[in-house]
Amino acid sequence: MAKQTARQRLRNEINAGSMADIAFLLLIFFLVTTTIVEDKGLKVRLPPWTPDAPIADVSSRNVFTVLVNADDELLVRGEQIPITALKDYAKEFIANPKRKAEFAKKPTKAVISLQNDRSTSYEMYVAVYNELKAAYNELWNDLAQLRYGKPYSEDMPLAMKKAIRSEIPLVISEADPFQAEN
Repeated sequence: MAKQTARQRLRNEINAGSMADIAFLLLIFFLVTTTIVEDKGLKVRLPPWTPDAPIADVSSRNVFTVLVNADDELLVRGEQIPITALKDYAKEFIANPKRKAEFAKKPTKAVISLQNDRSTSYEMYVAVYNELKAAYNELWNDLAQLRYGKPYSEDMPLAMKKAIRSEIPLVISEADPFQAEN
C-alpha cells in the first residue's frame, strides 16, 4: 500500500452522493406546500345536455334581447341604452308591473337573450351579465320581502327559495358570439 503524505490526508472532499436526495426532498416539499391559485369565473348552472332537445317556441313579446357589439355598445330590444339603465329595464320587462303589451306576459315566460360579438371586451360582457343577474336578484328580494317579510339570501330555507324561483325563474339564454362584418 502506498504511503499517504500529510498533504493527501488533509485534502477534504465533499461527499455529493446525498445532494440529489436533498434536492429531491426540497422539490417535493415546495410542491406540496405551494398553493395553486384557481381562476374564478361566472357561476352559471347549465341545463343538462340532451341530444334531442326540443327548441322552445317563444313569443317575441317574452324575449328581452340584449346585444353587445364589438365597440362595447349595448343595444336592448332595438334601442341603444347605457349599461346603468339595463338593470331597471330588465326588471320592468320581467315583472311587467304596468301590464304593458310589449313586455313579458308574466315572469315565468320571460327570456333574456344575451348576444355579443366575438370582439366584445370581457369586462363589458361581465358587466352586462352582472346587471342582468342583479335584476333577478332584486326581483327575488322584493318577492321574498312581500311573501315572507325577509330578504332573499343564502340562509333562507330551501323551500322558500324554490317557491320564489318558481315564480320568477332565472332564464338567460346566451347565443353563440357572432363576428361583426367589416
